[in-house]
Amino acid sequence: MFEDPSKICIITDLDGTFLPKSKIPLERDLAAVRDFEAAGGLFTIATGRTIQASKRFPEMLDLKTPMIVFNGAGIYDYRMDALLFKHPLPERAKEMTAQILRDNPHVGTEVLCAEDTWVVNNTEREQEHVRICQVAPKYGTIDEVQGTWLKVLFALDPDEVPALIEYIDKQGFTGVDFCRSDPRFYEMLPHGVSKGSGLTAFRMLPGMRHYTFIAVGDYDNDIEMLKAADFAVCPQNASDSVKAVADLVLSRTCEEGAMEELIRGIMK
Repeated sequence: MFEDPSKICIITDLDGTFLPKSKIPLERDLAAVRDFEAAGGLFTIATGRTIQASKRFPEMLDLKTPMIVFNGAGIYDYRMDALLFKHPLPERAKEMTAQILRDNPHVGTEVLCAEDTWVVNNTEREQEHVRICQVAPKYGTIDEVQGTWLKVLFALDPDEVPALIEYIDKQGFTGVDFCRSDPRFYEMLPHGVSKGSGLTAFRMLPGMRHYTFIAVGDYDNDIEMLKAADFAVCPQNASDSVKAVADLVLSRTCEEGAMEELIRGIMK
């Protein structure tokens, strides 16, 4: 499967997989990516982040390949500054979000649009998420949000997330799916949308049909992508649920150069 790097596309999650806690890629990982690309391989990103929250990484990597954003609800080409594919939330997502906030006023909430990030309930946890993503959001009510809704993120203390999940499960919402992308974050996505569906759409892009896709991830929102890939990899710090579906569990964590370990193994 790995005889020719020029036939391989590595697609990796950012936070906890390619990025350590500092959110600055390790130089050893960057050097390995450069060597992999010099051998003809493709390297790109699949993230739950918005275009705005992830733009500095393709700049840093000089990314030549489109990337999956919004946890699979969009595919963005950095070189063209264009959203090649998008799968928006249904119109009733606005009503669902309003209901969730009405019944759970303590939950930080942001609406992630193709154009902007909108904070509609600015709690301490929501402020933390904005700092992590390093974006300049817009603030307003749900009715004031402008743009195409691709995702809604709910931010709260990790020990409060199970109660929110239980509440949402009881509502019987249709047309949307929910996933946990971090111990602190629970997300609403269009029904059937995940990084896995994003990878399926990615394969249909011009010139991508004949590549072997190696997907790398660490958390629950990466599982569908790992299943959709030709070969699934995770760092040592991945959750147990991710390790259970991975073809390869690396010996290194994201803090220790997991991506370098993977790429050097491929190159050998």
